[in-house]
Amino acid sequence: MRSARFASFDVTDFETVTGHEAEWKHTPVARVQPLIDGTLDPDIRPVTATASSDDSVTVEWIDRNDSRIGSAGKPEERASANAWSAFESALMVTITGEQPSEISVTRSALGTGARAAHTVIHATHHSVGTVVLQNSGDALLSENVEIILDEGAHLTVVTVQQWNASAVHLASHFSEIGRDARLKHVVVSLGGSVVRVNPSAHLSREGGEVELYGVYFADTGQHLEQQVFVNHDAPNTKSRVSYKGALQGVGAHTVWVGDVLIRPTASGTDSYEQNRNLLLTDGARADSIPNLEIETGEIAGAGHASASGRFDDEQLFYLQARGIGEDEARRLVVRGFLSEIVQKIGSPALEERLQNAIEAELALSTAS
Repeated sequence: MRSARFASFDVTDFETVTGHEAEWKHTPVARVQPLIDGTLDPDIRPVTATASSDDSVTVEWIDRNDSRIGSAGKPEERASANAWSAFESALMVTITGEQPSEISVTRSALGTGARAAHTVIHATHHSVGTVVLQNSGDALLSENVEIILDEGAHLTVVTVQQWNASAVHLASHFSEIGRDARLKHVVVSLGGSVVRVNPSAHLSREGGEVELYGVYFADTGQHLEQQVFVNHDAPNTKSRVSYKGALQGVGAHTVWVGDVLIRPTASGTDSYEQNRNLLLTDGARADSIPNLEIETGEIAGAGHASASGRFDDEQLFYLQARGIGEDEARRLVVRGFLSEIVQKIGSPALEERLQNAIEAELALSTAS
């Protein structure tokens, strides 16, 4: 059961990873071993932060002993704990304004050495904002991201993985959602050898809401993974989880695990999760595992859905019958399938940029 999973800030508290553990059995452990057991460089300073409003967003580096660190969650697996044990300074992003603001944090010069990183995002009382974490270039990175929403805050966090083909990235995102606060969290994974972004949301106060979205495109030999956890721990909370992915090429592999826990204290919970995968070629594999634990009978609703399949021949026939070539028809179907998630972000400029990134992926796939 997810509610009984072990957690610790100290990497030495975790057993050696064998690959048979629930949290590791779908991951190519050999390819991420340096991040699980290796020594991690704590220097993660090569970042660029651009804010739309200096008055309502602050960015600073804080020491690991700062009291704001450690309040959103605790590592549940060894790689996350290894990063937590290694980092020395954390990037702190604080949003205070009640008018919408946006900040982008860009990382593109991390190199190929194993690194640890830690980021804290804090949306204060009734603040409104969007934080974009943009990743590209080379990387061998394990990181933790803490997301804290005070009462009434509305926050969107978008993490974009456009790494180089050889990059390896393991990330755990922990969110603590206050009373009547609302978090929208979006994972976009389009590049890298192994990319595993695991978001967890703790709805600890009455009236909290979370929307967890994801979109991914896996190509030959790529492993893209996401293990999602929603912890309903207070009355009248709401969660929506929707992830969509497309896969093509031999060895393209995606993993989605969706865990929803509704505790005895969470009467009135309204929860739904779904995962959809589109397999474009033979040799691609999508693992999709929804899990639902309900510990109270007094809920508004709870459900889950999962499906993985190939192209809809009727859609292709419809487009080809109107003079559209097969390759272009396939591209349009995939784009439409994935765009539904991107359109949830709520930032037109960011949505356009991500649509263009997906379009570039589709163009490469069509060319190959």
